Amino acid sequence: MSKAIPKNASPQSASAGYRHIASVDLMRGLVMVLMALDHVRGFFSDADFFPTDLAHTDAALFFTRWITHLCAPAFVFLAGTSAFLSSTQGLDRPQLARRLFIRGLWLVLLEPTVVHLAWTFNLDLSQMRLGVIWALGWSMVALSALIYLPMRVIAFIGIGMILVHNFFDEIRLEDFQTAEGDLNWQGWLISVLHIPHSPVAYPLVPWIGVMAAGYAFAPFMLMMPEERKRITLRWGLILIVTFIVLRAINRYGDPEPWFRQETMLFTLLSFLNTTKYPPSLLYLLMTLGPMLILLSAFERWPDRQSGLGRLLIVFGRVPLFFYLLHLYAIHGLALVFVFLMAGEAGSFPAASGAFPPWWGFSLPMVYLIWIGILLLLYPLCRWFAAVKFRHKGAWWTPYI
Repeated sequence: MSKAIPKNASPQSASAGYRHIASVDLMRGLVMVLMALDHVRGFFSDADFFPTDLAHTDAALFFTRWITHLCAPAFVFLAGTSAFLSSTQGLDRPQLARRLFIRGLWLVLLEPTVVHLAWTFNLDLSQMRLGVIWALGWSMVALSALIYLPMRVIAFIGIGMILVHNFFDEIRLEDFQTAEGDLNWQGWLISVLHIPHSPVAYPLVPWIGVMAAGYAFAPFMLMMPEERKRITLRWGLILIVTFIVLRAINRYGDPEPWFRQETMLFTLLSFLNTTKYPPSLLYLLMTLGPMLILLSAFERWPDRQSGLGRLLIVFGRVPLFFYLLHLYAIHGLALVFVFLMAGEAGSFPAASGAFPPWWGFSLPMVYLIWIGILLLLYPLCRWFAAVKFRHKGAWWTPYI
């Protein structure tokens, strides 16, 4: 079977018998689990500095944050892959485009409402942060138009956006300010597309490219298991080697170069400390490479119905439900802890990141809370996965 991207790959030409590819569900479930770890750390850690700040961090805290870098790139990439795979059950291109467009706008709407409320427990839009769900939504809207192009063109656009966007790192928002110090319309456009600026935390470039690349990669996932194992492993290794070479050269691919530190360990941390906002080329190589290797490894998972495998698959099949539920659970549990420790929950800040000096727990306690959150959410997600399965084909199932 050809290892190149099929010239005429389309939803209509793919296998109509597709239901779920277990390795994709496992990978998506792992993303959900690691994302929960990052958010638990954000709410419960006693560290009053950012975990990747090499002047203050230690290796355990750094890697607790670093392993969660996998989440956003894998989530967006697999959203593109899943869009193609789910369409193999009989959707033509206009139907797929309509589903992507509506679901994208739905996600954009969720960000300043349901998601914002989960982070802040208020509806004060001055605290709004347009994050990954916002970027995911607009990427789906963009993909709804891109799917009318040949698959190789979609791949070219996606990969090209990932490769070249760091050429624009020298642009500064200060050059697009009015006399009053506000951004002009060009500045706001640049902020939405490439440079984070309140309230935009996730500019759309290159996330649109990541989703397009995931969509273009999807036909490989319809190959026989042994073939897709080899392809995902090979491409994962290629991305990782490319990351190591480009990062070692230290010339292009990330606006923050690495520097030799006082110890070999911290030199390694500097090497791995790539830029997420927006995700640099090196950040995406560093995360998408391991994601593809994990996809290959999940094809070899000996017992997918074991405790861990079952947990990951359940979370992976209801990702949006898990995402919304885990934010409310983590924030709500934090308020419970504050009430037990201080006697009143009102003393706790509305949003993560601005905690009182007395608040926080050591890293082992953070991990215990994380495990507790997962155990709490598992039966709810399992119940909802069963509800979705019973209502398979209902109009609402693609949107939550």
